[in-house]
Amino acid sequence: MPAIEAAPLLLGWTLVRQTPKGVVKLKIVETEAYHQDDEASHSFKWRTARTAPMFETGGRLYVYFTYGMHYCINIVVGSAGVGEAVLLRAAEPLSGIEIMKKNRGIADIKNLANGPAKLAQALGIRNTALSGTILNKSSIYLQQPEMIVSPDDIVAGPRIGIKNAVDKPWRFYIKDNPSVSKL
Repeated sequence: MPAIEAAPLLLGWTLVRQTPKGVVKLKIVETEAYHQDDEASHSFKWRTARTAPMFETGGRLYVYFTYGMHYCINIVVGSAGVGEAVLLRAAEPLSGIEIMKKNRGIADIKNLANGPAKLAQALGIRNTALSGTILNKSSIYLQQPEMIVSPDDIVAGPRIGIKNAVDKPWRFYIKDNPSVSKL
């Protein structure tokens, strides 16, 4: 499935991570779509060692290091040979909250995962070792929501934190959710 279609469909799904300290669960509340034909995508123009997971069959992670200090998590979607993924921009903590607080070094639950780097920190992701890993129950995976997010509750708008292709309305989030990143 293309990233532009998958990004809004991932809203409401639960991201589950098995850590040495226990299980953490977060509801995905904000995503952004990226495709190899998109100037803002890491996969734009060519495949590199860093972006190789984006060109694999969907259902795996693409984790990257950015700004010399942060990690971000993407879910690869689509067919092998096409570089596309969905950035997980923000999530609502559901369980394992004490673990997430320790991972982030903060107590404020509203700020645990309300941004892509914060989400990676909350999950205890401190390197790119999981990049290319297929989603699986022994590490990190998705659980289908009990209730699908209504299209009326999904907001689409321009992506944020990028310099190229800023006009594309490829950012999706759940309307009025307090865990969505700041605009």
